[in-house]
This record gives sequence, structure tokens and C-alpha cells, in this order.
Amino acid sequence: MTGKFLKFFTPFVRVMPELKSPQREVSFKEKLLWTIVALVIYLIMSNIPLFGVNVSETTDYYYWLRVILASQRGTLTELGIGPIVTAGLIMQLLLGSKIIKVDMSDPYDRSMFSGSQKVFAMFLTIFNIVAYILNGAFGDLTITSGTIVFLQLFLAGIVIILLDELLQKGWGIGSGVSLFIAAGVAGQVFWNLFSFIGADDGVARGVIVGFFQALADPDYNIAEFIFRSNRLPSLFGGITTLAIFLIVIWFESTRVEIPLAYKGYRGFKGKYPMKLLYVSNIPVILVNALYANFLFIGQIIAGPNSALRGSGNNVLIDLIGVFDDVPAGGSTGSYLIPTGGLLYYLTPPQGLDQLLADPLRAIIYLLFFIFLCVMLGRVWVDVSGLAPRDIAQQIIDSGMQIPGFRSSDKIIERILKRYIPTLVIMNGIIIAVMSFFADSLGALTSGTGLLIAIGIIHQYSESLAKEMAAMQYPGMRSFLGMD
Repeated sequence: MTGKFLKFFTPFVRVMPELKSPQREVSFKEKLLWTIVALVIYLIMSNIPLFGVNVSETTDYYYWLRVILASQRGTLTELGIGPIVTAGLIMQLLLGSKIIKVDMSDPYDRSMFSGSQKVFAMFLTIFNIVAYILNGAFGDLTITSGTIVFLQLFLAGIVIILLDELLQKGWGIGSGVSLFIAAGVAGQVFWNLFSFIGADDGVARGVIVGFFQALADPDYNIAEFIFRSNRLPSLFGGITTLAIFLIVIWFESTRVEIPLAYKGYRGFKGKYPMKLLYVSNIPVILVNALYANFLFIGQIIAGPNSALRGSGNNVLIDLIGVFDDVPAGGSTGSYLIPTGGLLYYLTPPQGLDQLLADPLRAIIYLLFFIFLCVMLGRVWVDVSGLAPRDIAQQIIDSGMQIPGFRSSDKIIERILKRYIPTLVIMNGIIIAVMSFFADSLGALTSGTGLLIAIGIIHQYSESLAKEMAAMQYPGMRSFLGMD
């Protein structure tokens, strides 16, 4: 029976635009085509500037959220996938913690839950647009220009939600959220590899283009290109990116397997695989979202343009954070980097020079980052259906048991508790260390973005392999869990 929480959203669900699930089997080629179409539309929107906005003279307070949100400053994708991700996380936390009651086996409840999540994302889109405008993210706007900006971002938000729904409903592969994040990170890496735009050191910004230019210039010391200054992409950063990519893929492929046997059919056996990265990149996403919000609030309170500065409380404000205003390049204005205060220790060293200049900051950041990744990983396991009790119930419901043990969810839960808590801790430590070193060693994108993109690419490779196998052997669809 639908709870009161979902009933509240019912009138809004009815008026929201909706894409119907396919009533036929969608071929692999058609899914691939729709996936490409959704990506192209999003990329086009990411390059259409907002009408009536001049961001070149404003400060980007949301700079630290850009990778997670797959957003582009001053364009139709200014909000990116932020409302969708936030709505999804909140709804999953409410469902997993039993605050709201939803019978996911009931088709009506399931459709109402997904519809309510979409409406909630729309509410958050409106809230974020209003917050952006009121906080001056687009400078001083008149009522008319503010209304125009609001309508542009509102309509763009609806399109982004529908693009994600297009893929989620089965017309495409994967989800829009994953696709757009991976595309954004891949674009950033491609830009840092092949950009022809000149940099301060006399060669192109792109690592590959700049490297060949440096080789052709007899006056250029090629050794300086290995570790470039001013946060420019370096040869060492390119090697670091490749190394972390290979390491994370290896971790993603490493599994702990628990033997299983069917209760009703003697001789039929199986395995329950648990990845070494049991909760994947979820903890590092949650921690960075938490950090980014702290930084946003800190910039409002303690930034150079804060109204609180000069009121006699500068010592307390400096304790929160001290910021430098750094040009973002091009026509996207500037952003703030913490150089002191508590918020200074919530950001990783950006490059090897910063790591060596202040190793104490790096150690404090890494220890705190690992602690939060482990703790939030444990919370996510409890609310997302990955806890030992949930997995034990799934095994029992599937008609399987662990050979040599009585068929009881309590016994299976006790066995799973030997593995899952340890895997969660190892997951948190591994991804925190990988993200830290990606940032500190000057990878071609942020550590968080790199880890997220690698996880998404790995998931897409598995999905593509399943789709291709199902296309060649239709009888394997149910075995692959695609029906």
C-alpha cells in the first residue's frame, strides 16, 4: 500500500512528462543509438551559453562540485546532474532506513517511487536555480534577466531528467547520470592530452602536443616538462592517470566468492561473488559531495567578498578559511582556493609541488579522508541493501544455501559478517588513497572524477558484454538477468 510520503507526490507525478518503457525487445544497435543521441544532446547543451549571463566577471562558488555534477559553467548544463543525484541519494536513504515504506514488489508502488524521485529532482532543480540567482552566481540580475535565466535552466533541467529516464527505462544502455559524468571526465582528460592552446611555459597545454613541441625546441629543457608548474598537465601526471586506471580496474575485477548450492536440486552449484571494492566509488562520491558543500558555505562566510570580513571578527573567519581568487581561464571568471584555516585541510594537494611544500596538510587530509570514506561506506551498506542480513535473505529467497551449513538466514548472515565489514573497510581505504594520489601526483583530472569515470567505464564494459552476448545468444537473456 502506498505510504503518505508517496501520496504527497501523486498530483505532481501525474503532470510530469514521462517516457514509457519499451513494450518490445529493444535491439542492441537501437540501444547504442539512443545512448549516443542522449550523449550528443547533453554535449550540445554543455556548449550553449546561458542567454543574458556574463560569467567572466563572477566567482564560481560551485567549482569544486563540477566533476561530480558533470556541469559546465555558464551553460545550459550549469546544474548538471546535481538534482538527479541528490534526489536519488535522499530517496534511497529514506527507503533504506525504513523512514518511508514502499513495497518494491508492487508495480504501482515501484512506479510511484520512481515518479516521486523524478518530481523531487524537479523540486531540487527549482531550489538550486533560485539559490544560484540569489547568491549572485551569475552576477547582478534584474527581475527580467533573472526570469530568463530561471526559465533556461528549468527547461534544461527537464531535458536532462528525461535524458536520464530515456536510458533508465531500457531504451539505452546504463544511466544518464553515469554516462554524463564519464563523458565529462573523459573530455577533461582528452583536453589535457591534446589541447593546442599555449601555456605559460611556452608550449601547448596538452601533454602530448606540448611534449612534441618541447622536443622540437632546442631551447626548451625537456626535464621541466616531466613536472610542470602552475598546475599544468605534465608527463608525470599522464603516467599517474594511466597507472591509477590500471590499478583500479584490477581492484574492480578482484572478487571474494562464496560457494552456494541449490536446496531443491542436488548437484547444482553456484557462487556468490563479492567485489574487493564492495561499494565501489560511492563513499568517495559522498565524501567529496560533503566536502564541496562545506567549501561552498565556507566561501560564502569567509571568502574575500564576504560581508562578515571587516566586521572585527577576521580572526574567527580566518580560522574557517582563507581563500585566494584564481582565474579559471577563458571567459568563465574565477574560483576560490583555500590557502589557510580549517577548510584548507579539506582539500587535497593539487600537484606534487603542493604535496612537498606542506606534507603535514597532506597527512591530515588523507587520514580524515580515509576515516570518512570508511564510515560513509558502512552507512551506505546499511541503507542500500548490501548489508549481511540483506544478502543472506536474498540467498535464501533464491532457493540456495552454503554447502555444509543449515539453510538459515541467521547462519548465512553470520558467515557474511566475516567478509563484508572487512571488504567495506578495505574499499574505503583503497579508493581514498587512490583519489588522494591522483590529486597529489597531478593526474589529468581530479582524483574523484578519475575514480568515478573508471568505475563507470568498467560497468559499461560489463553491460556492453552482456548486451552483445544476449544479441548472439537470445536464450541467455534470463541467465544474464536481462529479462
